[in-house]
Amino acid sequence: MNQNVILQIAGLYKRFGDFTALHSIDLKVHDGEFLAIVGPSGSGKTTLIRLFVGMDEPTDGTIWLRGQRIDTVPANQRPTCMVFQSLALFPHMTVGQNIEFPLKIRGMKPAERTARALELLDLLRLPRSYHGKRIHQCSGGERQRVALARALAFDPEILFFDEPLSALDYRLRKTLEKELKDLHARTGKTFVYITHSLEEAMAMSDRIAIMRAGKFEQIAPADDIYNRPVSRFVAEFMGEVNLFPLTVEESGAASAGSFTLPPRATARFGLVAGDPATLMVRPEYIGFVGAGTETEPDLSVRGRVLNEFNLGSRFQYEIEAEDGQRLTVETQRDERFGGAIGDTVTLGWAIDHCHVIRGE
Repeated sequence: MNQNVILQIAGLYKRFGDFTALHSIDLKVHDGEFLAIVGPSGSGKTTLIRLFVGMDEPTDGTIWLRGQRIDTVPANQRPTCMVFQSLALFPHMTVGQNIEFPLKIRGMKPAERTARALELLDLLRLPRSYHGKRIHQCSGGERQRVALARALAFDPEILFFDEPLSALDYRLRKTLEKELKDLHARTGKTFVYITHSLEEAMAMSDRIAIMRAGKFEQIAPADDIYNRPVSRFVAEFMGEVNLFPLTVEESGAASAGSFTLPPRATARFGLVAGDPATLMVRPEYIGFVGAGTETEPDLSVRGRVLNEFNLGSRFQYEIEAEDGQRLTVETQRDERFGGAIGDTVTLGWAIDHCHVIRGE
């Protein structure tokens, strides 16, 4: 990925009357990267992307594209393009006419427009015969590709996506996730992708920006956000997680719920007496400890099996610890727990698979 900054926003605010939708947002997007912006409904994702493409004006702050300020530039003069959830294709036009529309607006000659449309059909892996096909004759996935081809016809500096796959069925969505990632690699364009789906963001993006209440909570590669979240909100937003409030004594001894951390944990995590912190471990790092276990785990908890959930390639278990806390455990299918609901079990995991979240 090119580390040159193509898009930069600084101190961006957007207010609607007394409501502040965006609070002093700062962001740098690198040339050629695939950035996913993820967050719950109302977090400010769509407001932000509308500012990017010029559909709304910021209340305060600046937006820069390749060193040129664009927040005062009209939307139709910005070298950007957006793919909407609704796709916004023209139903009375053919596939080719839809793709060629932005080129027609720019005054390109008909023969050149057609040649470019056919190139884009090739790029999006649609048959050239689709050039004369009506939009209503296309499937959902084909319409998605046509919308992408039309966006690329602009030859934009950046493509913005506002939840373009959310209305599609699961199998088609998974197929198009792969195609979008492949398209990004083949075009070298910068993609900024808005979604509420963590799964989409993890599958496609170079970096993920987590939004909450009009601010960025964390911006980092997917693995960093998943394994080293900066807050409880990010930890829980990124999937199933086990969280234990930490207590650190003046002596340096640390405990989390019903178990005590090994002495090396205090130094490893830089734990300080009195500082609020939470110990995090993902469900896939916790295992069932039995008589045949080769090594003793660093941390262990006894509890009772409440539920088993078949997730296809893996199984998920809900465990109630002796202190009443609920834990989630995930195993691969061939490591399925062999007991029954209600059995008493011991769970164990390594301290190296833990992460400490600072603050409340």
